Amino acid sequence: MFVQFLFFSILGLGHCGSFQMISRSEWGAGPCGCSVQLRNPVPYLIIHHIPGHECHEKETCKQMVKGLQELHVNTNGWCDVAYNFLVGDDGNVYEGVGWAIEGTHTVGYNSKSLGFAFVGSEAGSSPSAAALAAVENLISFAVSRGYLSSKYIQPLFVQSESCLVSPKNKVSKNDSFDIVPRSSWGARKTYCSKLLEPAKYVIIIHTAGHSCNMTEECKTIVQDIQSYHIDIMKFCDISYNFLVGEDARVYEGVGWDTEGAHTYGYNDISLGIAFIGSFSGISPNDATLKVAQDLIQYAVDKGYLIPDYLLVGHSDVVNILSPGKALYDKIKTWPHFKH
Repeated sequence: MFVQFLFFSILGLGHCGSFQMISRSEWGAGPCGCSVQLRNPVPYLIIHHIPGHECHEKETCKQMVKGLQELHVNTNGWCDVAYNFLVGDDGNVYEGVGWAIEGTHTVGYNSKSLGFAFVGSEAGSSPSAAALAAVENLISFAVSRGYLSSKYIQPLFVQSESCLVSPKNKVSKNDSFDIVPRSSWGARKTYCSKLLEPAKYVIIIHTAGHSCNMTEECKTIVQDIQSYHIDIMKFCDISYNFLVGEDARVYEGVGWDTEGAHTYGYNDISLGIAFIGSFSGISPNDATLKVAQDLIQYAVDKGYLIPDYLLVGHSDVVNILSPGKALYDKIKTWPHFKH
C-alpha cells in the first residue's frame, strides 16, 4: 500500500542530498494571503498524497500546483495553497507557503508542523523514485537548516487532503472512517436548531447530481449543496447531518447535535445520511457503503443514536426517488432496516 511504502521509505533517510526547488514565481503563484508565522524548528512532519492527474515533467507539474492553489483559495477560502512544499513526480520540489508560514494542510497540526505533499502520481500508485528521493533530501535539508526538529515526529500520514491514517496502529471499530469537518470543506457559519435527544431514526438519502471519488471534488460538491440549500431552498444550513462520498470519506453536514432539514416530520428525531450522487442504476462502491455503516455504529456507540434505532430509505417516509433503487436494495440488507 502507498502509505506503508512511504512510511518506511522516509524513515530510511540518512543523508542530506540535493533537490531542485521551483519557486512560487516560477510556477506562477498568485499572491500569498497567509501571515501566521511558524516557530522553527517545528516538531512534526505531515506527509500528504494528492491523487489525480499525472505530471512527469515540470511544465505539467507547475500547472497542477497552480490549479491546486486556485482551488484552495477560490473554492476552499484558504489564504494560499495548503502545503509548505509540494513534490511532483518529475522529482522537483515546488514552493508552497514555504518554511516560515503556517500551512492549512492538517487540522490540529498546522501551527506545529511542516506539510509536504506528493502530487502528480497516478491514483493508487506510489510516487516515482525521483519524487521519493526529493522528499528525503528536502527533509534532511529542513533538519540541517533548523526548520524541522532533528527529533521530529511523523505521527500521521495523509492519503489525501483530509484522511489521516496511522502507520503503526490498526484503526479501531469507531475510528475506521474519517469525518471531513466543516472547516475543511469551507462551510459557511450558520445557526440551526439543536437536536435535544439521541436520534431514533437513520434516514438514507442520495443527493442526486454528480457523484465524486476525489476528496477535493467532494468538498466542492458539498459546498455547492450548502449554498443551494441556504440561498435557494432557504434552509438554515445544508440539510443533511452527514454526507458520504465515493472517496469513502464522511463529510460533516450539520453534524451530530443539530437538526437537519432533510425529511419533513423526522428532522428532530433522525440523522440524515446522504450519499453524494445518484444511485438509481448503480450503487455506491463497497468502501463507501462500509463507511456509512461504520458511521451509524459510531453514532450508537457514542450515544447520538439509540441502540434500537430504525433505518429507512428516504422514499419510505417521503414520496421521492431518493435514495435510488440500487442504493435502496443495499440498505435493505442492513441491520435495523424497517420498510
